[in-house]
Amino acid sequence: MSKNYTLKADKRDRAGKGVARALRRENKTPAVIYGDKKDPVNIILGSNDINVEYNKGRMFTTLCDLNVAGDKNLVLARDIQLHPVSDVVQHVDFLRVTSKTKIAVEVPVKFINENLSPGLEEKGVLNVVRYNVELMCTATAIPEEIEVNLEGKEQGDSINVSDATLPEGTKPVIDDRDFTIATLVAPRKIEEELVVTEEGEEVAVEGEELPEGEEVAEESKKE
Repeated sequence: MSKNYTLKADKRDRAGKGVARALRRENKTPAVIYGDKKDPVNIILGSNDINVEYNKGRMFTTLCDLNVAGDKNLVLARDIQLHPVSDVVQHVDFLRVTSKTKIAVEVPVKFINENLSPGLEEKGVLNVVRYNVELMCTATAIPEEIEVNLEGKEQGDSINVSDATLPEGTKPVIDDRDFTIATLVAPRKIEEELVVTEEGEEVAVEGEELPEGEEVAEESKKE
């Protein structure tokens, strides 16, 4: 579990598009805190602070100690609105959480023991289907990543969620099947290309190895 990050904020009395635009012109970002059976609180964040945290790529899986004018809140970002061109954070929805809060989050997948996979040793290709897996877990125990074991995997094998090591107290949101995270596919030779030399002769050139499913390169055409 990642260490919490911290932010400071001020309360704002007014809401609306006009107020939000005025705040952004002052290099401030509107946000809201909701949940835990309490009234929502409209807040103001420093634009630089919130964009720094967003660009670290962890806000949806890491808790925030949010200090609002001296009032401490444990929150998790649940929705972030970005500018359509600049990708600057425009608004954030924070959810209040406690040690009892159960929440669904997408957690990155990390593949381990690649050197113990016969399929990869024989130049197989790992075709990743899911780079993240949605887990149900306690808000205060969100894992940074889940490890998926490739030991013993052969070409043609599917790597499923059952191959992942899930932290205690977590389970996949999809719990009615052993869904696929990746497949291990075999390489194959592309067809020989016919290359025309300056003398007009057609010479066969051996192709490269490609994973199954990739299109074969077109033959060279005569000018």
